[in-house]
Amino acid sequence: MSEEPLELPIDGTLDLHTFRPQEVADLVAEYLQVCLERKILTVRIVHGKGIGTLRETVHAQLKKSPLVADFHLAGESAGGWGATMVYLKPLN
Repeated sequence: MSEEPLELPIDGTLDLHTFRPQEVADLVAEYLQVCLERKILTVRIVHGKGIGTLRETVHAQLKKSPLVADFHLAGESAGGWGATMVYLKPLN
């Protein structure tokens, strides 16, 4: 049985709470690519606070992505250490 693809809103915020950990790396890469294509250069990824496993997975993906200029944990108003702010390199 095949699952229907889930349509995500591409609005600069990716909430990972509904995804399985094994889906996260590819999902983050694909979401950032689509954001860049839509000229969304600041992205907030909500990974939750928990024990940090999901955050570590997200940060590992961001470190190796050629699309990412910089990233850091979000400020308190944007989710604190339960979210990461990502800044993408603009397309030339």
